[in-house]
Amino acid sequence: MVGIASSSSEGLSTQQPRSTARATTLGILAALAGLMFGLDTGVVAGALPFIATDFHAGDALQGWIVSSMMAGATVGSLFAGRISVRFGRTGAMLGAAILFLIGTLLCALAPGPAVMIIGRLFLGLAVGVAAFAAPLYISEITVESVRGAMISFYQLMVSLGIFLAFVSDSLLAPGGHWRWMLGVMALPASFFLGIVLILPHSPRWLMMRGEKKRARRVLQSLRSDEEVAEAELVDIQSRLQKSSDAGMGLFKSNPNFRRTVFLGMLLQIMQQLSGINALLYYAPRVFQAAHFGTNASIWATTLVGLTNMALTGVAIACVDRWGRRPLLILSCGIAAFSLAGVGTLLAIGAQCFGLQLLLCGFVLLFVAGFAIGEGPLVWTLCSEVQPTRGRDFGIGCSTVTNWAANWAISNMFPLGMAMMGASSTFLMFAVFNCLFILVTVLFVPETKGVSLERLEANLFAGTRLRDLGR
Repeated sequence: MVGIASSSSEGLSTQQPRSTARATTLGILAALAGLMFGLDTGVVAGALPFIATDFHAGDALQGWIVSSMMAGATVGSLFAGRISVRFGRTGAMLGAAILFLIGTLLCALAPGPAVMIIGRLFLGLAVGVAAFAAPLYISEITVESVRGAMISFYQLMVSLGIFLAFVSDSLLAPGGHWRWMLGVMALPASFFLGIVLILPHSPRWLMMRGEKKRARRVLQSLRSDEEVAEAELVDIQSRLQKSSDAGMGLFKSNPNFRRTVFLGMLLQIMQQLSGINALLYYAPRVFQAAHFGTNASIWATTLVGLTNMALTGVAIACVDRWGRRPLLILSCGIAAFSLAGVGTLLAIGAQCFGLQLLLCGFVLLFVAGFAIGEGPLVWTLCSEVQPTRGRDFGIGCSTVTNWAANWAISNMFPLGMAMMGASSTFLMFAVFNCLFILVTVLFVPETKGVSLERLEANLFAGTRLRDLGR
């Protein structure tokens, strides 16, 4: 272990800093941004076949309808950092909530594909901002002993949203009611808008604004002991004072900061290359390629959503016990094995009932593997490894990269399946998951139980990336 002050309370107290019930509640409420993310991600899978029929959309237009949300999210994430600095993390989430509501109404009432794509762009802008602000907010109000679980709870909400969207799609599929599939999302969007209005600003953002008294009041309400809260406040202040650069200035001047920015971007690219979003957006189409009927493929997609949600819960229970690195390696190994199985079965043709069940089992195993590691832990790590002064910039770069890669894959996937075949496409994703194991072993640090301040001190001391948590 590196002999430096490792947590915000080490200098003043020997007790383990603990969050109050208020901190946990606020973290859960902020994680509802993930629910909106998941709902808008999942709903298009079941609605797309009916939208394609009504709008006479071919493969290319379907790709644009799906990927337009990711294009919007890429743009939204470009500005999310500036918005969260100027208006706070809660201000950013408020703007996202309004955009969620506008985008939902445009999609549900769209008279044609052009308005549908515009509505999806609005939803993407909302997702891009919310996916940046919510995990950042959660990481800034929780202590290191539960931080991983709380940020992973955001991913659980994403998974819950995907599952609920799949269930809604399945119930409405017999009548082909795609407008109701999309329109019902206005209810959770309105609820999220109301929730954001009661969230306080994070103490770290208040300190960045020079509002120390407000930061102290908020932090005292989030910690079980005033001495611990004061120690954390002092540590945050010292970190902010050690660097006059922030964002791009720090990126240009400090090579150590550049390392964590590039690590975050690499992790996000690898997460997208795992193949999860290609499967989630086009799951009914994948099952139809294995000779499932339309309704059967949509219900099988619902089972995918249930598996994703359940195993994300397992990740939350294990992330602060087993650590980030072991779960990531296990996750990537399961994903690689299962996708190889999917690719093989699609190559030989899963036409009999037994092979169809086996293919469905491999798909569910892949989703389970992703949910315990590659899904929640990438976001957790990207929010943990960035230093205080450059956190908005670093997470912003990670988020932009995630959505740019997401857009590219979701836009190209239907054409890729048509040109390469489903089998080769999934075998390619299996290879990418094997590469992700190598990336984890070589570069990913173990951050379990390590304070953000300690990670930052090790980073600027020139410690290797994989050793930042030591």
